[in-house]
Amino acid sequence: MSLPSSLNHLRLPLIGAPLFIIAQPELVIAQCKAGIVGAFPALNARPPELLDTWLTQIKAELDRQKEQNPHQVIAPFAVNQIVHASNERLQHDMELCVRHQVPIVITSLRPPGEVVTAVHSYGGLVFHDVISVRHAQKALEMGVDGLILVCAGAGGHAGMMSPFALITEVRKFWDGPLILSGAMSKGEHIVAALAMGADMAYMGTRFIASQEAKASQAYKDSLVSSQASDIIYSNLFTGVHGNYLRSSIVAAGLDPDHLPLADKNTMDFSGSSTKAWRDIWGAGQSVSGIDSVESVQDIVTQLEIEFTQAKNKLCLLP
Repeated sequence: MSLPSSLNHLRLPLIGAPLFIIAQPELVIAQCKAGIVGAFPALNARPPELLDTWLTQIKAELDRQKEQNPHQVIAPFAVNQIVHASNERLQHDMELCVRHQVPIVITSLRPPGEVVTAVHSYGGLVFHDVISVRHAQKALEMGVDGLILVCAGAGGHAGMMSPFALITEVRKFWDGPLILSGAMSKGEHIVAALAMGADMAYMGTRFIASQEAKASQAYKDSLVSSQASDIIYSNLFTGVHGNYLRSSIVAAGLDPDHLPLADKNTMDFSGSSTKAWRDIWGAGQSVSGIDSVESVQDIVTQLEIEFTQAKNKLCLLP
């Protein structure tokens, strides 16, 4: 197991998951400056022309930081692309990613053959979200550089498999970069992910409760006050199963314990309506480890302390 050189010297082996609507340049830049990979969905840039502005801004800010602080660890950034028939922007957005030579493209849903070809044309990396062994195998057939295992308890469109089971099965046929997602909010969780066979951790919900995240204060406050039991797994809101905060479902006038099923074919990422994502708040079971809203720098610093303490504790075991 080995990571590409661009990911070998991060402050922590951690990717900030791309948060729909919430992850915008301020959050991504703060994460990269803090020494972890920052990511955002291309669809967050609305109208589509805004994506060019965002990519220019992120690259300029990070280049300037590198020039002014040559010894500081500045992580690369990533853009998430939804590879799905409903995403009418995919070709437009990928052309911009190629033009700006985005270091990492994170793909979701359909196996991303055409995206892999485009990103590899300039030497970029493609990591693909998977929730099952079958999805992992299909993605590898398309030539992706790494897999992101989205396991039980993760925020957003999460799977139901235990990370222990999914890592064990995927490692039987894949020895390349493996990133683990699922209810992680602390430094010791990153250590656990590495011990289980992953190369990096993938953390999203923890960064919604950051000062730089474009989420409402009510959303952030709800993360702080919620527990893992407040996370509801449903496909009602997008057509694909995901995890959401109970409080936001109740506020929308719905019964979180009796939600109907939706048709997967209703999934639509390309339209202008974001009501489901704005009013129904995605979150993972990692809310149990969120006690306050802090800056990205402070969050990463605390994660680093916890990470080091956990490693040292393991070294003392008989």
